[in-house]
This record gives sequence, structure tokens and C-alpha cells, in this order.
Amino acid sequence: ATPTQSHSTSLKKIERTGQLIMHSTIMFGREFCYAVEAAFVTPVLLTVGLPKSLYSIVWLISPILGFLLQPVVGSVSDRCTSRWGKRRPFILILSLLMLLGMALYLNGDALISGTWKTWAIIITMLGVVLFDFAADFIDGPIKAYLFDVCTHQDKQKGLHYHALLTGLGGALGYLTGAIDWGATILGKYLGSEFHVMFFFGALVFLLCLVVHLCSIPEAPLVDTSGETKVLVKNSQPDQYGAIESVKNNSECSEMQISPKEEKLTTKVQRQITIMSLLEALLNMPPHYRSLCLSHLMGWTAFLSNMLFFTDFMGQIVFEGDPYAPHNSTAYRTYKRGVEIGCWGLCINAISSSVYSYVQRALLPFLGLKGLYFVGYLLFGLGTGFIGLFPKVHPTLTLCSLFGVMSSTLYTIPFNLVANYHKEELKHDEAADSSRGKGIDCAALTCMVQLAQIIVGVGLGLLVSAVGSVVVVVISASAVALLGSCFVALFVRYIDESNK
Repeated sequence: ATPTQSHSTSLKKIERTGQLIMHSTIMFGREFCYAVEAAFVTPVLLTVGLPKSLYSIVWLISPILGFLLQPVVGSVSDRCTSRWGKRRPFILILSLLMLLGMALYLNGDALISGTWKTWAIIITMLGVVLFDFAADFIDGPIKAYLFDVCTHQDKQKGLHYHALLTGLGGALGYLTGAIDWGATILGKYLGSEFHVMFFFGALVFLLCLVVHLCSIPEAPLVDTSGETKVLVKNSQPDQYGAIESVKNNSECSEMQISPKEEKLTTKVQRQITIMSLLEALLNMPPHYRSLCLSHLMGWTAFLSNMLFFTDFMGQIVFEGDPYAPHNSTAYRTYKRGVEIGCWGLCINAISSSVYSYVQRALLPFLGLKGLYFVGYLLFGLGTGFIGLFPKVHPTLTLCSLFGVMSSTLYTIPFNLVANYHKEELKHDEAADSSRGKGIDCAALTCMVQLAQIIVGVGLGLLVSAVGSVVVVVISASAVALLGSCFVALFVRYIDESNK
């Protein structure tokens, strides 16, 4: 290659890297808002006077809705013919729902006054459900968007950037939430620390959303004569991924389709129904089902630990009592444990970002199978030691292993889906017409919602039966260790040594 060609290639790599980072910024914004919710949703619910009997309803409605609707939206987005692309319209709508939900639950306390108290509870509950629903739901379209517009190599890089910015967003969110904004000038001006956190959350997320939507042009699905032609291949290999440069100020230019791809993509689309989607999910290839099951076990273990971690720190590690009078030493000790637990979650977020880069270095040596196994194994051993030896400093140190699991769950399963899709195209195997990248990503995201349902129903009963929060950590360890055996024995991995 001539020096000019080498320079041009280097510039293209830099441009692609910049586009992938811009695409990943929405994960930063989403995780920032998640951290705000984790830090403030319980105090908000307590402030508005939500009865304890309604807590389980708040946490179960969102994952149940997501589990039922995620495949539908994934399949509909596979067929969306908007000139703006297949995924971005759904990402924009879900983002607006996230902001609306956050606005409702962080400002519900402003309605508390006499007869308005009931409305404050209703609005806050609605906000929590809406935010959780949209924030969980949006991950599927984001991943499908990445898969649509990137080459196979850039998909892997993009997933690592997603994990990196997810960790950074969570860390910044927890650090922002740790500040007592009520005592600051901003807190006094806006009225409360809840309103300050809404201001920061909305600002950060909106900026990240705009950058994300402008990151990579998305080719629309052009529908003509009753047939749908997917614009999937750029005839010019030096252009970015599957996307051609926008010409003549049009939203997107059409691209050539090779005879092979035309054969795969000119099938007549079937009518979308709930039953047809369920049939497509149930009849998906065995390796997809195994991957979904491993993803379910991973998220069940991870959420079991994360949702109860601050309470575990307060009750078990610090030996406080959340039900003691608020002016008592036992209650103050519990609150201190919760605060230290938040710092543990911050360590988890930072560790997730760091490990996303370590993953890239380890991939040539361990492969996806080794990284998947190691992520589950380290999390299972770490949570097991925390449950057996609940001391402050060892617990905070082992929080770094939570980040290993987090990064693993956000990257490895989707890397495997990308490999499966690449293999199907390589062997000229058309996926079933009712399944596409959107529904495959949605199937994985469904497992997150199903894990939330299992954790919300099962762990509450388990804690009530045993009488101690320590059973949550031990359960998370057991499920993770079982998952490590499953990913080693039953998940299918494609040999990429010949690439």
C-alpha cells in the first residue's frame, strides 16, 4: 500500500472508532439514569408514603410488560419502513418514555399535600414502572441498530464500547447521587435533591441520545411491490460497515444487493401476530435457546445480588436494623451500611468499564467460551465469599468482580448472536422470515425481564422463609456457579481461528 492509501485507511479507522463511541454514548446516559433510580427510587417511594404491600407490584409490572412485548417490538422493528431507519424511531420513542417516567417519579413528592397524597403515590408508581419498562426495553433496539450498520469486526468493538460507557455512566451516576444536593444552592433553587437529580439525569441522557441518533446513518427498509428488500450490503468495501455515505441531502441512498442476499431477503413478509412470534421464539435453533437460558441464569444471579446489595451491607455487614426507630443507633448503623454499599456499586461500575478493555486483550487467548465461563465463575466465587465472610473491606474489594459479570452479560451473549448471524449468511442459511436481528436481540433482552420477575417473586419469599438477607447472596452465588457449568457445556461457540 502507498503512504497515501495507508494514511487514508488510518483516517477511516479513526472515523469508524469515533462513530462507534458516539453510538455507545446512549449506554452511558441510560446507565447514569439507572444509577439515579437505584439511589433514589426507594427514598422517593418512602417519602410519598407508598404502602409496603404495593412494593412488589411496582417492581413486577415493568418486567412482565417487557417480557410480553419485547419480541413484538423486536419483530416490528425488523419490518419498520421509516425513512429514518428501522431502529432509531423505536429508540427515540423509548427514550422519551424514559424521560417521562423519570420526571414522574422524581417529581411525585411535589404533589404531597392533603388530598393530593394519593395522586402523588399513583404518579410516582407510574413513573417507576414507565422508566423501568422503557430503560429495559431500549437495549434490544440499540443492539439491533449496532448489528444492522456495522461489519462483524466493528460489532465486537461496538459491544466493548457499550460495556465501557455503561460502566462509566453508572459510576458517574452513583457518584452524583452520593452528593447531598439538598444543601447546595442548586438544591435550594430547584426545591429538593430529587429535582436536582432529575435535572442532571435528563440533561445527561438527552445529550447522549442526540449524539447516539446522529452517530451512524441507518439504511431504511424499502418496501416495493409487496416485497421487502433489506439494504444490507454496500458495494463499496471502503465505506463504513453496511452504510453508504448520504448523497444529495437525502436521508439514505440505496445500495446494491448481491444475488445471494436478494434471494434471502425478498421473501413475502407474514402477518405479525403474538402467536406467530411465540412460535418463532419457541422454534428458534437450539443454540439460540441455550444462549437465552444461560443469559437468564446470568441475569438472575446478577440481579439477585445487585437489587439487595445495599440492604445486605446495612443489615448483615454493618449489623444495622432498618426497622429500628430513626433516631436510634441501630438505624443509623444501617444507613451507614447502605451508604457504603453505594460505594461498592460504584466500584462495580468502574470495574465493569476497566474489564471491558481487559476482555479485548484476553479474547485471543481465552476466546468467547473462556470469557463467558470466567465471568460467571468469578462472580459466583466472589458472591459466595461475601455471603460466607461478610466483612467490610473484603466485601468492597470483591465488588470489583460484580463488574466482571456486568461486562460479560453486556457483551459476550451479543457477540455470540453476531457470530451465529455471520455463520448463517456464510452458509447461505436464511433465517425464518418471522425472525431477524431485532427479534434475536429482543429474545436476549426478554431474559433480563424474566430474571427480574423470578427475582421479584422468588427472593422475597425466600428471605421471608429464611429470615435473613444473606440467603440472597448465597442464592446468587449458587445460580452463577450453575450458570458457569451451563455456558461451558451447553452453549455453542463458533471457531473463529480461521478469520
